[in-house]
Amino acid sequence: MIYVGSILLPITLLVIYPQHCDAVCGYESCPETKPNMVNIHLVPHSHDDVGWLKTADQSYYGYKNNIHHAGVQYILDTVVMELIRDPKRRFIQVETYFFAKWWREQSETMRQIVTKLVNEGRFEFTGGGWSMNDEAAVNYQGVIDQFTVGLKFLNETFGACARPRVGWQIDTFGHSREQAAIFAQMGYDGQFFSRMDHNDKDKRLESLSMEMIWDASESLSSDVNLFTGMLYNFYSDTPGFCFDVLCTDDPIIDGKSYDNNVESRVDDFISYAATVSKHYLTNHIMIPMGGDFQYEDAKVNYKNMDKLIKYLNARQANGSKYNIFYSTPSCYLSALHQSLQTWPNKTQDFFPYAHEPNSFWTGYYTSRPTQKRFERDGNHMLQTAKQLSVFAGHSSEQQKEDLNYLRQIMGVMQHHDAITGTERQAVSNDYDRLMYDAIIGAANSARDALRVLTNLPEGEFESCLQLNISECAFTKDGADNVVVTLFNPLAHNSTQYVRVPVKEESYKVTDEKGDEVASEIVPVPWQVLALAHRANDTQHELIFKATLNKIASYYIEKIDKTENKKSHMTERVEDSDTVVQNSLIKLVIDKKSGRLKTVEMNGVTENIEQNFGVYKTRASCAYTFRQEGDIEVVQDAVGFTVYDGASVKEVHQQVNEWISQVIRIYEGVNRVEFEWLIGPIPIVDNVGMEIVTNFRSGISSNGVFYTDSNGRELMRREKDKREDFDSDLSHQPISGNFYPVTSRIALQDNEKRLVLLNDRAQGGASLANGQLEMLLHRRLMFNDGGGVGEALNEEQYGKGLIARGKLFLVLNSIKKGNTLAERLAEKELHLPFYKFFSKGSSGSTTAIPIPHSITDFNDFPKSVHLLTLEPFTDDEILLRVENFLDHIEGKVVSFNIRQIFDSLGGVEIRETTLDGNLPLSQMKRFKFPAKASGSLPPTVVEYSTVEYQPLQADKLQEGSEFIVTLNPMQIRTFIIKREL
Repeated sequence: MIYVGSILLPITLLVIYPQHCDAVCGYESCPETKPNMVNIHLVPHSHDDVGWLKTADQSYYGYKNNIHHAGVQYILDTVVMELIRDPKRRFIQVETYFFAKWWREQSETMRQIVTKLVNEGRFEFTGGGWSMNDEAAVNYQGVIDQFTVGLKFLNETFGACARPRVGWQIDTFGHSREQAAIFAQMGYDGQFFSRMDHNDKDKRLESLSMEMIWDASESLSSDVNLFTGMLYNFYSDTPGFCFDVLCTDDPIIDGKSYDNNVESRVDDFISYAATVSKHYLTNHIMIPMGGDFQYEDAKVNYKNMDKLIKYLNARQANGSKYNIFYSTPSCYLSALHQSLQTWPNKTQDFFPYAHEPNSFWTGYYTSRPTQKRFERDGNHMLQTAKQLSVFAGHSSEQQKEDLNYLRQIMGVMQHHDAITGTERQAVSNDYDRLMYDAIIGAANSARDALRVLTNLPEGEFESCLQLNISECAFTKDGADNVVVTLFNPLAHNSTQYVRVPVKEESYKVTDEKGDEVASEIVPVPWQVLALAHRANDTQHELIFKATLNKIASYYIEKIDKTENKKSHMTERVEDSDTVVQNSLIKLVIDKKSGRLKTVEMNGVTENIEQNFGVYKTRASCAYTFRQEGDIEVVQDAVGFTVYDGASVKEVHQQVNEWISQVIRIYEGVNRVEFEWLIGPIPIVDNVGMEIVTNFRSGISSNGVFYTDSNGRELMRREKDKREDFDSDLSHQPISGNFYPVTSRIALQDNEKRLVLLNDRAQGGASLANGQLEMLLHRRLMFNDGGGVGEALNEEQYGKGLIARGKLFLVLNSIKKGNTLAERLAEKELHLPFYKFFSKGSSGSTTAIPIPHSITDFNDFPKSVHLLTLEPFTDDEILLRVENFLDHIEGKVVSFNIRQIFDSLGGVEIRETTLDGNLPLSQMKRFKFPAKASGSLPPTVVEYSTVEYQPLQADKLQEGSEFIVTLNPMQIRTFIIKREL
């Protein structure tokens, strides 16, 4: 009967509860505060990882609680029940992934109840992304996409009352400036987090600077500045006041019980609140009440919090200056905004994070390198499938479902225990499964699109997901009569080299006009052929150069002649250095060591030596990098072979038994490619290893280097230094100097600049002048203390995991505009041509694009990137464009998108915030004055709106209404409504 009653209760309450009331959501729904008192904003919340110790599904359903007690469905069930009981109670929901899963299972009655709670501001969405994304290893495109998915679901489900106004990044392991800029561009008023370097936090506690104004961009205007607050303790409960069923703290016992502890419990809480309030500038403090997967039996939590509120506030009658109430982060922020305070400034970021002197969380920048690459592959397919869906006008439910599933799984992969590699192995395996299934589904959608967009309506358009090890099932039995269809996700025409795994045969490649394209055969390195899990039908790769706008196809056929089809092989010569060069680049390989010695390109010559090295460790874990001594450079003489082709020249190196590499230069491509293969990393005496590669030059960098912020602006770094505090580097001087690198790392002096670009997130450093070091792979034996409960000891086929990846080197002179090439390379490497394979038909040997079916973006200025083109609703398209140059290299650019609007069948267009879900004309953000600006405290609350007139037009208006202007680093987002 109790169970039946619990089900009937919400239905009954819905009947007796007013269906229409004057209650409002947002800031207007916030509880009243009291002047001249310490206002304690009590924030009930549950932090629910989208996979960590258990898979996301296991955590939702409450399965395998012997591993970790987590059941999100029960959290939401019981929280809603408890919110109904008392209109003063509140709760914040963060991870949209879990809420959406729960929502789909609810009855219409329950949906009405939750909608009412949302509309009254009592069930509040905070953060609002599909997951709580990491901030170190993510690319900005993935972050924007996952917020677009999460906020779109909330908007379509509830409307404006569900839109979050505050970021809630409480569990990420360090914080990027770009994340703050993204929040600001989505219209958020602020963000809060709870992890900060312990030295930084100690100083901020003392200087009352736990809350600040973050200058989130050097290039964008001050309108992307973001109020940022650090929680006093952590995101978990006040020490001693965890009322959850997962905790053992004392409940509040009132009444005539012999164990009545009201007085002591309230005394303790007031004492804690007094301590907290000493470290903040206003008479408001925020105290979170929750933690990992708490509130599964929410009655326990709320009953005790009710008593705490009741008895603490009762003391006001006797002169107490403490006022406590249920609140939310947004209501707390609103109170700070109304305080008319000025705030300290912050300009750099919060990397690296350390919770103690011996624990810099810099290992996760690289942890699980193959999964980090797989996430990039998923993004590559997602951007490709989204654009193709727009061009093909996909409308079937299956096509929309396939695309949306990959959107959601990519949102899962941005989670701070997914892309970081800080999850358990079983969860990592599940992420791989989800990614694979989602990519295959989206590949089916892409295939359907290409069948419409080309003259091959029956084309297979297969994707090959193992090209990183030079394997493709479509060509393993032969590449005769094969059509390679290429898709370019970028805005502008691009020329790139294409590699296709083939047998050792002779082939001819022709383009869509039937003209032969120069090609050649290069052998796959024997170290790749030796991989236990690789089928060795194809031991060579066919290489040719392709140029295309959006879609182009090339036809491969087997031929009998063999001349000029193989690159020339040169064995190592002991008595002289080996020179490998083309028209743009000259490399010198040292005759004794077999290693890179000199690079000449862009009119610059520099001695650059590359080494591989090992940091041995007994204490590193998935999160932290703890070296136990200096680097041990691999001293073995490197054996190598040179393959000297007309289009590509390769140096195949064997560094030691488990490290090999290909150094590669292409004719006409102004960068050097290093394709490394590492593993299985040996384990001796239970000692783990961190594997790095180091590039040493004579550039006088004076300890200064630069790393990207999530693939956007560069951050200035200086060895052993932080922006606002002195970091304790006494225990870990090496790991404490590593920073996240998601796209590039650079150093320079007054004459030369050295840059490394990478193909996945990694940790990078400059530990000595002129040196760049990248952490490539890790195998560890330490069972970490961060809660995972197992070592990061990845294995495959019973042996240590083998990883393969690429770095790209650019050497240039210091001239204004020279970093343009780096930024163009970033885009090309992040979103290269996507390859699809088909058999040639009898009627046509290639897949020719159908004229006028694909929109042309080549009129964009060269610095403008097509960041997003995707179906948004059944009759709407989201278009997102970006000026990717910064304020130093770039300038304001303007262009007209009327032709694009028309070609997409546009009827109306409106500009939105970055996420696509709020008209930009409606964006109104809190303005917080910074102390550093020298301005006086405001006398009234201030707001900021967009500085220009948002674009809004329809097809009847003049073309001049469709001009888009982009400042350096600016992103603008549009929704185009079109005729169905």
